[in-house]
Amino acid sequence: MEIFKIIAERVQAANAALVASGAIGISGDLPKFVVEPTRDPAHGDISTNTAMVMAKAAGMRPADLAKLQVEILREAPEVASAEIAGPGFINLTLKPAVFTAILKHAVEAGLDYGRGEAKPLPKINVEYVSANPTGPMHVGHGRGAVFGDALANILAFAGHAVTREYYINDAGAQVDVLARSAFLRYREALGETITIPEGLYPGDYLVAVGRSLAAQHGVSLLAKPESEWLPPVRAAAISGMMAMIREDLAALGVVHEVFFSERSLQAVDGGADEVGATIADLRARELVYEGRLPPPKGQKDEDWEDREQTLFRATRFGDDVDRPLLKSDGSYTYFANDIAYHRSKFLRGFTQMIDVWGADHGGYVKRMQAAVKAVTGGEGALDVKLCQLVRLLRNGEQVRMSKRSGDFVTLREVIDEVGRDAVRFMMIFRKNDATLDFDLAKVVEQSKDNPVFYVQYAHARCASIFRQAREAFPDLDLAPAALAAADLGLLTDEAEIAIIKLIAAYPRVIEGAAAAHEPHRIAFFIHELASAFHSLWNKGKESPQLRFVNQTDRKSTEARLAFVHAVRSVLASGLAVAGVAAPEEMR
Repeated sequence: MEIFKIIAERVQAANAALVASGAIGISGDLPKFVVEPTRDPAHGDISTNTAMVMAKAAGMRPADLAKLQVEILREAPEVASAEIAGPGFINLTLKPAVFTAILKHAVEAGLDYGRGEAKPLPKINVEYVSANPTGPMHVGHGRGAVFGDALANILAFAGHAVTREYYINDAGAQVDVLARSAFLRYREALGETITIPEGLYPGDYLVAVGRSLAAQHGVSLLAKPESEWLPPVRAAAISGMMAMIREDLAALGVVHEVFFSERSLQAVDGGADEVGATIADLRARELVYEGRLPPPKGQKDEDWEDREQTLFRATRFGDDVDRPLLKSDGSYTYFANDIAYHRSKFLRGFTQMIDVWGADHGGYVKRMQAAVKAVTGGEGALDVKLCQLVRLLRNGEQVRMSKRSGDFVTLREVIDEVGRDAVRFMMIFRKNDATLDFDLAKVVEQSKDNPVFYVQYAHARCASIFRQAREAFPDLDLAPAALAAADLGLLTDEAEIAIIKLIAAYPRVIEGAAAAHEPHRIAFFIHELASAFHSLWNKGKESPQLRFVNQTDRKSTEARLAFVHAVRSVLASGLAVAGVAAPEEMR
């Protein structure tokens, strides 16, 4: 029972009735409106701006139109009262039986409460992390990993067909630098004393790759020129780095379904030239031409060269300038590779693409969105979510260095210190476009100031209430079906009603987070629910009649256990979407 959808249908029906009766003169589709919770509970339960958005088309004042609408809405079976507020907003107060029915539904549905109906189309591709396979992941990568994974969870829970993808950047010059660094570790594994020059990767994470190469090849690579040893060393280094990255992601609870290699798009390793095919396709549609670009104004652009170039008509699709596809040596630009990659997504059936990038890629967004419009003929859409930087702190002091990487704190070091749950929850407890301060000391505190603890503790408290109930009433049937049959009308305290209204909003929160691609909405919501539940718990200490388990009142206990079951289910559901455990007790 999704009350906001039900009320939206009532409003739509009221508007249609007014049009059909000739009371308002609007032809064609009616303007879209919003149905949402009121900001102040004193003003009712649900507010809609329908009169505000329809007034112009109807040629009426919003308040006059609202008077006609509320006359119909007052007759809706769910509505206790309908009032006009301000210049024409409509506030609805719902009947208590509505929230009783919602609570009953939430109890029966359990962890499926708020789950959307299956939507096989459009297929959605969420690409996230995609860190260069040149070393261990840092905390910034972790934010993108958690954001992307939680977003995929939300989309799946909302019913969408989602694929989680990692793009392996294994075709650029950086992987050759990686190979040369690994070759030094190979020589080291053979007993040679090495010095790692500036420009190569100094971290000890390549030691294992060097040892593996030594075990496999012995000394045979030493006598070969770089052109011969580079390919096998590069392949071994990439394989070793990706194995390490997969392990780190697994420690974070992140598993991708697809690992897509950039090299597979190029005519190397026996593959087809998909980049060339993409450029040819764009050229056939007159979207590629030979021309010159003006120098960038006030900013550095590594792709700019003062010469005639092969250019993509990006400006036709909303970009600021056209973009080069070939370098002066005839090789493809990074942009050309990325166009081919996103074209491959479309050819694999994905019309909706979501890319999760670091904040330093903000200038790249417009050109990629233009490219997706071009290669999909306008059928595909790309949403890029930028994750801002993570400042790693310990008791307010910034932490910078790492033993493992040599110059930054690795994601795995953070996971090992504070645990997966703390990392995952805190990474989405702030909107992705805001800088995140992650304090290693604060996120393990057992206090209400630690959001992840506060939410998990609320779930554990729910579990403890059921343990108490089993002791107080050994014969009580605690199955969801039995709890749903309790007299839920006994729940009349304003704090209880406020929580039931929060539970009623959960399906809408899921749908909104999925539509906006904003996982933080779920973290915020379950934190709000946890806070309200803790407050009710404390209220029960002062008012015995509000205690969840009352040995002298079996019926109120049954009703409150149903209530707690619903709270527990929503907390567990939200934590699962976030990829965080829902503990039965806190130790």
